Amino acid sequence: MAKLYFNYSTMNAGKSTLLLQAAHNYREGGMQSYLITAQLDNRAGAGRIASRIGIGEPADTFAPEDDLFAKLQARFAKGPVACVFIDEAQFLTKAQVWQLARAVDDLGVPVMCYGLRVDFQGNLFTGSAALLAWADEMREVRTICHCGKKATMVIRRGPDGRALQEGEQVQIGGNEAYVSLCRRHWREAVGR
Repeated sequence: MAKLYFNYSTMNAGKSTLLLQAAHNYREGGMQSYLITAQLDNRAGAGRIASRIGIGEPADTFAPEDDLFAKLQARFAKGPVACVFIDEAQFLTKAQVWQLARAVDDLGVPVMCYGLRVDFQGNLFTGSAALLAWADEMREVRTICHCGKKATMVIRRGPDGRALQEGEQVQIGGNEAYVSLCRRHWREAVGR
């Protein structure tokens, strides 16, 4: 049965690794998958999903103005797809999450989204909020704070290494810019 899935966490939890492993499992079973990632995140190169552990795959990309239902229909016209994988799902628009839900319902394909839940200020991303509201199944991908507790928050570090409290919601970066923390250590870092 096709469902809309949301696999969420903080930075550096292994979401892309899990996505790539699941896509590999489909291929091993002789099934085609369709990988899509946010156009604005090109840390691994344009149109590529990669993990910090060194694995990666080419992927199609989405931009905020793209109609993902139409994109999926066009891909399916080229041949069968057993599962759609979306990386960096926090960058989806609300309309795009509805388009993915429609693909699940009308095209009968599972869509597995992987992304961040909250930004460095503790606020939900638009795509994540919509997925939390409308996904059929949600799975938390866990990572840990330096204290050993589950990390649920993330800080963005400034040039001096201190936690930033202001700035644009989206700033592409990795370990050099972001640190995943438990809520207590996030509060200490941002002074709340």
